[in-house]
Amino acid sequence: MAVPLLDLRAQHASIRDETVAAVLRIVDAQTFILGDAVSDLEQAVAELSRTSHAIGCANGTDAILLAMRALDIGRGDEVITTPFTFFATAGTIHNVGATPVFVDIQPTSFNIAPDAAAAARTSRTRAVIPVDLFGQMAQVECVAVAMPGIPVIEDAAQSIGARRRIDGEWTMAGERATIGTFSFFPSKNLGGFGDGGMIVTQDDTIAERLRRLRVHGGAKQYFHDEVGYNSRLDALQAAVLSAKLPHLSAWSAKRRENAAYYDGAFVELARNGAITTPFVEPENESIFNQYTIRVREGRRNELQAYLKERGIGTSIYYPLPLHLQPCFSYLGYREGQMPESERASAEVLSLPIYPELTRSQLDEVIAGVHAFFAR
Repeated sequence: MAVPLLDLRAQHASIRDETVAAVLRIVDAQTFILGDAVSDLEQAVAELSRTSHAIGCANGTDAILLAMRALDIGRGDEVITTPFTFFATAGTIHNVGATPVFVDIQPTSFNIAPDAAAAARTSRTRAVIPVDLFGQMAQVECVAVAMPGIPVIEDAAQSIGARRRIDGEWTMAGERATIGTFSFFPSKNLGGFGDGGMIVTQDDTIAERLRRLRVHGGAKQYFHDEVGYNSRLDALQAAVLSAKLPHLSAWSAKRRENAAYYDGAFVELARNGAITTPFVEPENESIFNQYTIRVREGRRNELQAYLKERGIGTSIYYPLPLHLQPCFSYLGYREGQMPESERASAEVLSLPIYPELTRSQLDEVIAGVHAFFAR
């Protein structure tokens, strides 16, 4: 039985009538740029994230870039982040003219270590970008406490709808950060039919500037207060996302159910040290954008190849940490400086976790993993 890493067709089949109808409404109205479709989604995402403002943009990468522009981050500034994440997090720092400063991760959650971030602070530090990796919120409140006065840009591209208990109260992804950023790339828990992004904030002034920056820096057509970008969220994407949003909570719950099923099936392998199953902090409710195991003793690539032979899709997020990427060689980092990130890159393997997986498919993945270690 073939089990893909992700099957977007299965999701689409379950909500096809809703999404196609949403697209046709935009097509029939011929209102493709901004408009009610975008503002309705913005309001819904603001409510979900419990923030005062949500501003749609072209993609999750632009969301981070616009966030830094809204904070006037540029040449000569430093922004602290993790090297164990998708490239966009650090690439946008470079693209606004600032310098990425990498600090290591926590070995359990894969998220940025707040103490390491605080230790890297200098007089040039202008922001810190913790990443909610694989659907689990970073310790945003600890980062904020460890770095008073430094804006926190929460890269929540993988965690829309995730929450964390802070001071005894549930806090949503993006809620406590200076600025939170989301991605609607198709593989995300809430994914569109193409690219899309969203920025959330509690700050009125920041929100006003973000709305200008996404439309060439002008609040009024043909009048420009500053040089901005063409980074509007497409109305067709907004319509699709609005049709999908009511299903997000159930989809994320099913991902958690699938993760728990894997956890139970892998107890013995975890006990004997063959693999490490995902760790979710007690304060967190993860949305499991990925179910990522660690494979010890250099056998990760062997396991991936074995599962591929059995028709089981997997992926490695991420095979080379950012501080060792050739494009960042000018920063002067060397192998061994981020040991936890480097170890994670050598050990992680993500298994299928999407909500439409059948029990038979889950059992096929489990059987494949067990068969590999039984050889």
